[in-house]
Amino acid sequence: MAPTHSSHSKGPDLKRYMEKRLRLKLNGPRCVVGTLRGYDGFMNIVLEDAVVDEDGRSGPALGPGAERIGTIVIRGSSVVQFESLARVSAEPAATEG
Repeated sequence: MAPTHSSHSKGPDLKRYMEKRLRLKLNGPRCVVGTLRGYDGFMNIVLEDAVVDEDGRSGPALGPGAERIGTIVIRGSSVVQFESLARVSAEPAATEG
C-alpha cells in the first residue's frame, strides 16, 4: 500500500505523516502506536513497529497491557482519531529533481 500520488484521487492526504510515529485511537477501547509506512484512499493504514494498548490509553506512556505486534494493516473505518507523536511540517517537503 503505497501513498496515493495522483492529483485526481480522492481520500486522505497523509504524505506529510509518512515515516512519522503516530498514535491511532481505534473504535472500542484500543490504541495503537507505530510508524506510518503506507496508506490508501480508504485510509487503510500500514504501521511498522506497532504497539497495541487494549486499555485505550492515549497519554505518552502506554499501559502495562501494551503488546508489541510488529507491522500491521489497520482498516480505515476502524480509525477514530490519529495523532502525530513527531513534529510535522505544514507543507510536504519539496523534492529537488
